[in-house]
This record gives sequence, C-alpha cells and structure tokens, in this order.
Amino acid sequence: MVREQRLEPEVEVLWDDFHAEVNVPSEQLRQSLLTRGSGEEAFGPNPDLDLPEPGRQILAVLRKRKVDLTPEDIEVMRDAVDRIRSLTAEKPSRGNADDEWRHSLLDLGHDVLVER
Repeated sequence: MVREQRLEPEVEVLWDDFHAEVNVPSEQLRQSLLTRGSGEEAFGPNPDLDLPEPGRQILAVLRKRKVDLTPEDIEVMRDAVDRIRSLTAEKPSRGNADDEWRHSLLDLGHDVLVER
C-alpha cells in the first residue's frame, strides 16, 4: 500500500502560487531558455545543464510532482513567485512592449501575454 505524503499547508499554497505565476509550459520555457542562453557558443553534451539560472531550477521544479519537492525546490518556488510578482508590480511605462522587462519575466517562466 502506497502512503500519501502530507505536505505543510504553506507548501500547498506555494505550489499553487508557483504554478499560477509560472504560466509557461515546461517545454516552452526550456526552448526559450535554450534560445536565450545559446549566444554564440555551442551547447555541451547535456543542453539542460547549460540553461541560464534561475530558469533551469524553475524548469526542474516544473518537472516534479508535489510530493517529490526538496527544501531547495521550495526555496526556488518561493524565490520565483517573489521575483515574478515584484517584476509585474513594476511594469514599465512601455508595458508589454518593453522587451527587456518581458524577457526578464520569460526567463522566470512567466509570459505577460498569457491571460490568467
């Protein structure tokens, strides 16, 4: 018999917040990070290891089940939610047309053009 692991209520809320703020599907985030991180250099034997941070960490959490979260994953989720909310609260005057701002959010897995 498999016993279900109970998570702290705070982690349950954080999981929901993380998945609400990180609104880009994992494969789309991976492709975006690969494109942004590629520059002029070729990728090594494991391209996922060459992804820019914190996107790589966010992508790793997206690939996990809630019951498999580590304390490090919980910190990644907390940081991602805080950074995304901070950036969206500081929307520049050009709004969604500000490429630097928009790409900063995309690197965290948040697309401002996706409707909630």
